[in-house]
Amino acid sequence: MSALIHHFVVHQLAVNQQQELVLVPRASCFNVSPEIENLAQQINHAFNTKPSKGVGAFVTENAEIVSVSRDTLIQEEPSADKEPSANKEPSAETQTPHISTFKTLLEDMQSEKQDFVEFSIQASEMLKKSLIDTGTLETGFVLFSHYQFLATDYLMIAIINTKEHVEINRDLELTSSDHLDLAKMQLAVRIDLTQLAVSAEQHRYISFIKGRMGRKVSDFFMHFIGCEELVDVKQQNKQLLTTVDAFLSAEQLDPQEKNQARETVSDYYKEKLELGEDIQIQELAAKLPSDHVSFEEFNQGAELPLEEQFQADRSVLKTLAKFSGQGGGISLSFERKLLGERVSYDAGSDTLMIRGIPPNLKDQLLKSQS
Repeated sequence: MSALIHHFVVHQLAVNQQQELVLVPRASCFNVSPEIENLAQQINHAFNTKPSKGVGAFVTENAEIVSVSRDTLIQEEPSADKEPSANKEPSAETQTPHISTFKTLLEDMQSEKQDFVEFSIQASEMLKKSLIDTGTLETGFVLFSHYQFLATDYLMIAIINTKEHVEINRDLELTSSDHLDLAKMQLAVRIDLTQLAVSAEQHRYISFIKGRMGRKVSDFFMHFIGCEELVDVKQQNKQLLTTVDAFLSAEQLDPQEKNQARETVSDYYKEKLELGEDIQIQELAAKLPSDHVSFEEFNQGAELPLEEQFQADRSVLKTLAKFSGQGGGISLSFERKLLGERVSYDAGSDTLMIRGIPPNLKDQLLKSQS
């Protein structure tokens, strides 16, 4: 499946000789070529496969936050005695998300009051200011991609760095070049423009990558976009597993039927991850056995019901397929379908029995006794 590219442009955030964060803009969008289409699709796929994403919407107009005018935000230049150091301590005012500034730019672009390049440059200036205001130093290429995928319009904004690749040419000479490091893309936000247009009241049209290296990298993106997080995607996915287990127990399925149901959930997750679509509780319920109540009804009656839809987290696949845990110097992992067959657990004595030790482990154990 390919994406239909409407606009694609890249600017650069860099540090100049005065150690100031500056924006180096590109004057025009790239011509849409097969290479650009492929790159945009790779970026979309990389975003879909990232775990720990947050979901939300633009900050509401009646929220108690400080409004910053678009002209002030974009045109403000640092004075000689006020250097925009990324290390400065942000004030209470600057930590507050901006009302309608980015949203207004987006609306102007969509209504063709402003072309896409100018929109992306002004938005990049806002991103730079947000980095400075939140005391964050990030450099790299700021990518804006406006595209259609599976009949849905998206706007992707990401900061991507490069890494050096060494290649060998036909003359067996070594050459080096820089490539965009999509595998390490951690700073990105995606706006579902279709959902924003037709169902903005659901407040689920903005998604962003949440964390890296023990800190919330989403903070300055939320500050830049003017977004508030409304759904904890990782928590929703964890809760889904708990709800599925409770539902299968309530249906009084035998172990084989439970394993088949979990495989159904796993296959559903794989499909949604591949397509970049949300988990739909109603859709999943239609795939699960329901002798008494449907999974959707079971969820609605739960003390903490799941959202009707949320993004899929790839880490769920491992949990669906295996039992795993570690502690006290022991690390164990085995496929769920083996419980009750080769693996048995006695809760009374807190004992796990494994029949048929893996050959390489068995070899180590035998050698340790010789």
